[in-house]
Amino acid sequence: MNGAYSGWLIGAALLLALAAVVTAVRDRPMGPVLLAGLGLLELAVLAQAGLALAGLGHVAEKATFIGYLAGTAVIPPAAMWWGRAERTRWGPGVIAVAAFTVAVMTGRLLQIWNAGA
Repeated sequence: MNGAYSGWLIGAALLLALAAVVTAVRDRPMGPVLLAGLGLLELAVLAQAGLALAGLGHVAEKATFIGYLAGTAVIPPAAMWWGRAERTRWGPGVIAVAAFTVAVMTGRLLQIWNAGA
């Protein structure tokens, strides 16, 4: 797993979380900017998953690593579905929590990866 790519992914997820919090505070429903951000975040997470699975050989806790990897890949589509269904300020709130969760889980994936190195 590439530390620079993971750092970029964490930063992008936190930026999306901030945009979603601003949207929620302004009492607006989810718009195309948040939808596009979630889509890009999902593509980045899937790219990271592919790179991580290619070098999985040296990870000591494989089951934990794969569980975090799968969980991270499922969160953005679930947030997109839930955010579109909730047309109040809580839709962007869900997206903020999901993006923050992706950032935290990516950090944890990096910790697990580096523990095996």
